[in-house]
Amino acid sequence: MSTFKDLGLPKWLCETLAGVKITKPTNIQAGTIPQILKGKSCIGGAKTGSGKTISFAAPMLAKWAEDPCGIYGVILTPTRELAMQIAEQFSAMGSNVNLKTALIIGGQSMIEQSNMLKNNPDFVIATPGRLAHIIEEHPDDVKGLKRVKFIVLDEADRLLTESFTEHLGYCLKSLPDGKKRQTLLFTATVTDAVRSLKDKNENVFVYELDKIDDVLIPERLNLSYILTPYLVKEAILHHLLTIGDYKESTVMIFVNRSETCELIKRILKDLNVRVTSLHSEMPQSERTNSLHRFRAGAARVLVSTDLGGRGLDIPSVELVINYDIPRDPDDFIHRVGRTARAGRQGDALSFVTPNDLDRLLAIEDRIGRKMNEYEKVTDNEIIKDSLKVTFAAKVDARMEMDKENFGERKQKLREKMAERAGNTVANGKVSKIKPKSKSKSGSKK
Repeated sequence: MSTFKDLGLPKWLCETLAGVKITKPTNIQAGTIPQILKGKSCIGGAKTGSGKTISFAAPMLAKWAEDPCGIYGVILTPTRELAMQIAEQFSAMGSNVNLKTALIIGGQSMIEQSNMLKNNPDFVIATPGRLAHIIEEHPDDVKGLKRVKFIVLDEADRLLTESFTEHLGYCLKSLPDGKKRQTLLFTATVTDAVRSLKDKNENVFVYELDKIDDVLIPERLNLSYILTPYLVKEAILHHLLTIGDYKESTVMIFVNRSETCELIKRILKDLNVRVTSLHSEMPQSERTNSLHRFRAGAARVLVSTDLGGRGLDIPSVELVINYDIPRDPDDFIHRVGRTARAGRQGDALSFVTPNDLDRLLAIEDRIGRKMNEYEKVTDNEIIKDSLKVTFAAKVDARMEMDKENFGERKQKLREKMAERAGNTVANGKVSKIKPKSKSKSGSKK
């Protein structure tokens, strides 16, 4: 087993890593750090929990320490929570060398963030949407981006999808040409879009521990499912968390929509489960506090949309529940990767309604494994212990959410974004704004 010193990292950085009990490189770190230090761009593919952040952070910090000049690197990632986690790791690794980082994410003051960029921090960790908006609104404050030496796309498979195309393109246009910087892409699933970077640049090396068609779910992760009618999902969930096998476990519950996330959190809270939530309609301060509470054990259950499905490192998670089956099998891989990390055992349990059968089969085909049916919950137990109380809690939660106009903020944001794009939103539908016709008096002769 090599050491970080063997990989070419400087003594100060090896000592910093040792200070946080990181002494032996993982496979992805050993395979990528030496090549990045040699000046090569990189595509790094390894399953979640394998230490990808240090794979790009360590060589970037090593090169920065040799010649710290302006904004040295930009790290882009799809979610605010992952950006915050990466920023914390950079701060910890640079604690002894006066490293300056800027966290550029939504939910915080754009003016303050723009001023941070104007002062040329050493590294910028950002979500593409917020960075693109600052570039558009405050172009004079981001001139330092033109001297960047590194660009990192973390969770690159997600960033290279249509939902990020516009903002990502805006960010990349403000950076140096690809030949004048190193580009590092890291992901758990190396898709064709990620791999295409290799075709565009000969100075790119690919280090892929788990090829996309290989098994991505470790054997120590137990996969099972519960066949359930849609109307009793809440009751089964309550039984599992309060009476069944997992009444003491640390649990992440994944749902597909923010409304479902908020509803489940309120139901469980009303039934005396220590629960918190994570979804896009929460203010950033609440999202941050929610993760802190879960990590600290103040809440043992976290209900989350796919905001919490990628990259987040919460080692204590013992069970992942897919309350809703994800539409994309790769999202299932990321979700269940929140447990069975760093050599630990873990369980993943999926609620399957009659409408979910095709999705379940697609997931099994993608991961190359069959799930076992979980048979420890009986209809009699659900009716006796959970059905009545969960129904009452659900009615109360719905009434509270209606009173608070839950979802109103999201609708306003949609209208604002549509207006920026030259569209209108009416009854949930987007339509183009017709351009105003010019009056004759105002027309050019």
